[in-house]
Amino acid sequence: MGHFGDQKLLPAIRSMKDFDKMLKHPVHYGVFLDMHIGLVKQAFDYAKSKDKKMFLHIDLIHGLASDDYATEYICQQVKPYGIISTRSSVIKKARQLGVMATQRTFVIDSSAIERSIELIRKNDPDFVEVLPGVVPKIITKISETTGKPVIAGGLIETEEEVDAALQAGASCITTSNRALWKTYCV
Repeated sequence: MGHFGDQKLLPAIRSMKDFDKMLKHPVHYGVFLDMHIGLVKQAFDYAKSKDKKMFLHIDLIHGLASDDYATEYICQQVKPYGIISTRSSVIKKARQLGVMATQRTFVIDSSAIERSIELIRKNDPDFVEVLPGVVPKIITKISETTGKPVIAGGLIETEEEVDAALQAGASCITTSNRALWKTYCV
């Protein structure tokens, strides 16, 4: 079993309608994206009442700057299972506050890979989310080089792409593609 039990896919939630759909699947973990600040606390309280451990992509919260203060507020008041961010200060603050931290990194060329590896080593996140998640050799390189569990996300649209990312060493996949939820969240 991996870091998320036998769950190989983390549903990425963009709306409360998506969250309702996620609740129909026997999964324990998911990710909230693109959420209005006014809904965050209510959504997490509801998720907790349904025994769901949710990550919050803090950079995508409308009405909230993703900085140390916002991270402290979210971690102390909302108490998410985990935080996802591209920002080093957010990752460090979440770790300091005992919340699982996921460093999101965009890999577009070889220099971006090297910069990402440096940031991962410096920030020491619990997980690394690699985007796009459709490049298996990047997943393997980051996983092997940093020793961190890799979550593959972005542009994953088919079962073959999910399987290729998992074979390359990804701990799991994030996707908002509900068709893939039906296949992998059973």
